[in-house]
Amino acid sequence: MTNHFIERSQFPALMQEIDGRPVNYHDSAATTLKPRVMIDAITEYYSQNGANIHRGKHRLSDEASNAYEAARLAVADYICVQANEVVFTHNTTHALNIVAQGLALTKSDLVIAGIDSHHSQLLPWRQVATLRFIQTDDYGRIDLDHFQTLLALRPKVIALTHCSNVTGVVHPVEQMIAMIRKQSDAIIVLDAAQSLPHGRLNLHTLGADFVAFSAHKMLGPTGLGFLYANRHRLDSLKPLQFGGGTVDWVDTDGQISRRAPYHLEAGTPAIASVIGAGASFRLLAGFDETALRAHDRNLVNSLLSGAASRPYLKLIGPSDGENRHAIGAFKFSDCVSVGEIARLLSDAYGIMCRSGYMCAQPFVGALAGGEILRASAYLYNTTADIDALYQALDDLAECMGLPTIN
Repeated sequence: MTNHFIERSQFPALMQEIDGRPVNYHDSAATTLKPRVMIDAITEYYSQNGANIHRGKHRLSDEASNAYEAARLAVADYICVQANEVVFTHNTTHALNIVAQGLALTKSDLVIAGIDSHHSQLLPWRQVATLRFIQTDDYGRIDLDHFQTLLALRPKVIALTHCSNVTGVVHPVEQMIAMIRKQSDAIIVLDAAQSLPHGRLNLHTLGADFVAFSAHKMLGPTGLGFLYANRHRLDSLKPLQFGGGTVDWVDTDGQISRRAPYHLEAGTPAIASVIGAGASFRLLAGFDETALRAHDRNLVNSLLSGAASRPYLKLIGPSDGENRHAIGAFKFSDCVSVGEIARLLSDAYGIMCRSGYMCAQPFVGALAGGEILRASAYLYNTTADIDALYQALDDLAECMGLPTIN
């Protein structure tokens, strides 16, 4: 069964072969492949315009500015917020640093964050405050009792992760936000980099104060991220950078800053990337949401069932498909280098997976005791792609003398 959600031909990178084998890409949790519509939008900007934005009154600048702000509107529409509540950043990491550095925290302030957080949702807070971890159970699901205990310590900031980039587990952030609001005035900062690619979210009703995510995990270009917050929250942030684009007036005595979000967007931005991302978000917005989520569930079930029948693999995370996206993390049952497995999958089979600690070393170290292999599927993948991954792993396991099928 091929069950294509979107045709492979829309992704030029999937049209190539490695030693006669088509590329089978399972590293979308790191970055997604790029659709032709996004590539064309960037090419069109560079070939037919190329002007700066918000700097001049000539036609090319006006056209570039309009395309740039149309992309902001496309992003805002996708997450159900106002355009002036979306800040363009370099990536999710940059967005989270803008918040961490902009809140005027001190080392006496407590920040709590899930132990399964990406390093980018841990390290910025460690620089400016005291950080404590919200524990998970043995399968990577948030321990809500421990979370409740930490809330009693009255943290200043609560840094949540919506979806783990290791296990694919989607945490109950709606419930957690309700728990926070009931007993605390803590600032809630959500990393949605792994959840938003798999389905739209209404960030107004979700209730987090700040939400960060990236274009490159959502069919967009690298070097571009997003920070959502309401105008009041954005105005309260101290900018990380100052310069052109952030001010309405400068004289010898001082300056007048621009309104949000522009006071946080210093210098000439990645105009082409923003325009390309606009094309990607319009593509995503055109998909049937129910069909997209059903496709994701099929990929999840295929990943889980394949792992369950192979004794040489240990699945990191829960074995059921409830509340998770199509990310599977594995440890081999023998002392096998997952880095070598990833290299062999790539060079011998054309299958692209990730190996290592997934930029979540405290979590992976606790659950797996070492490096893991991760396969992450997306809307251009099919269950046949996952079958091919497991067949390749069976071949490698057999070569290593490991038992292959239960």
